Amino acid sequence: MSGPEAGLSDFRNAAPVTVLETERLLLSHLSVNDTEFILELLNDPAFLEFVGDKGVRTLDDAREYILTGPVDSYKRHGFGLYMATLKVGGAPIGICGLVKRESLEDADIGFGLLPAFRGKGYAIEAAAAVLEHARAALGFSRILAVTSPDNHGSIRILKKLGLRFEKMISLSDDDPDIKLFVSDART
Repeated sequence: MSGPEAGLSDFRNAAPVTVLETERLLLSHLSVNDTEFILELLNDPAFLEFVGDKGVRTLDDAREYILTGPVDSYKRHGFGLYMATLKVGGAPIGICGLVKRESLEDADIGFGLLPAFRGKGYAIEAAAAVLEHARAALGFSRILAVTSPDNHGSIRILKKLGLRFEKMISLSDDDPDIKLFVSDART
């Protein structure tokens, strides 16, 4: 097997690998079994507006996104975006985890929830667990976050988590300016 699926058989149809557990959530590796959920989340209007259009329009696109995004990140970096599911009932509610972008020196935390699960404290619960894991298990002393300037909900969450606004940046020449937040060992 070659291409994005080479060496990824353990992420195909295996049972979810739980990485973190909070009071109400399980955060697990994404796998190709999660294509329908990813298709729905990545096409949510708020996700498209605030995170961006990932070009995922079909189940095949969602599968490719999972394999070349989160699964590739697990293999290359030992971390990535995780699926957040409710402990009670097992419903998938969103994603939360760390992303390592070429244009940023350190990994950044990201999260996105389906509309029915916003405003219930799940994003901060998941993100706090990811930050603690990044520090304790991965040894990160500095963690970043990026968000569009008008994404007031995410900005509120980042501030509650102790991240501080540092400056406006652009991830590439074609991208609009976004806010860069920083969490270091002191926060």
